[in-house]
Amino acid sequence: MIVAPEARDGCGLDRVRIVVPVRNGGARWREAARALRAAVPDPSLVAVVDSRSTDGSDRAAVESGFELEQIDPGMFNHGGTRQWAIEQFCAGKEFAVFLTHDAILEGPESLRSLLAAFSDPAVGAAYGRQLPHRGAGPFEAHMILFNYGATSETRSLADAPRLGIKTAYISNSFAAYRLSALRACGGFPSHLILGEDTCVAVKMLLSGWKVRYCAKSQVRHSHAYTILQEAQRYFDFGVLHTQLSELIRNFGAAEGEGARFVASELRYFAANAPRLLPVVPVRNAAKYVSYRLGRSFERLPRGLCRRLSMTKVFWDTARQN
Repeated sequence: MIVAPEARDGCGLDRVRIVVPVRNGGARWREAARALRAAVPDPSLVAVVDSRSTDGSDRAAVESGFELEQIDPGMFNHGGTRQWAIEQFCAGKEFAVFLTHDAILEGPESLRSLLAAFSDPAVGAAYGRQLPHRGAGPFEAHMILFNYGATSETRSLADAPRLGIKTAYISNSFAAYRLSALRACGGFPSHLILGEDTCVAVKMLLSGWKVRYCAKSQVRHSHAYTILQEAQRYFDFGVLHTQLSELIRNFGAAEGEGARFVASELRYFAANAPRLLPVVPVRNAAKYVSYRLGRSFERLPRGLCRRLSMTKVFWDTARQN
């Protein structure tokens, strides 16, 4: 690992570019844009990549003073689009921050707090805490509360025996990267169905970099998925874990973390929504079966994979496979 020069004050915003992919973000994107505008002194630091929104999301970006670039929605790719944005917008910058259009900053200080992680020259990537959207249902809320605890930590490859697959956890819904480390690891991949952030975290950890979780850097971000949508999402995770074999090989299988999730969910619902307890095993069974099907996607017909998947554009683009 080549260690970057130690930052003087964490990271000044003039050394940063913030990138937000948008597609029909609606009212939530407009709220997120307002929160982001309040957090940056210069709105031109924010680059919005809009996949030809039809709901005025592009206008909301322009009205906020953000730089706007539009792409064909059929060409959107979780990793490829973000890597294109790095090359398009980040010349001369040292750090890049990624947000999704439905992630709402919890106060202007969340952005600076996240960037302060880079005061440690060994940190290659950092991500913030996600909180459920206000009014979120119990399944939505528990998923976020389980994955994003209240304690910050810096993870290295040495933590793999203790944390397993969680060692490489990160989310581009609110994450920042040291661009020198990102480039040294090959940038964001375009061949994966999703999980470009996880792929980079794995490569960084294996190269000696560290990943920082910043619990005080917060966004509101959660999804009210139906059982079908959750099953589709977990099919995609299964596909990812087959594509990204170095994740399982170096950090262990996902099933152990899944078992801990189910135990946590049962406790949460017993305390907060006992009437929904019978639904918990049904949802988790659907997720597990879908995940296992995703792990075997190479043996399934392409059309079936598309139906089982949430990321349908992946299956529509032949060169991604």
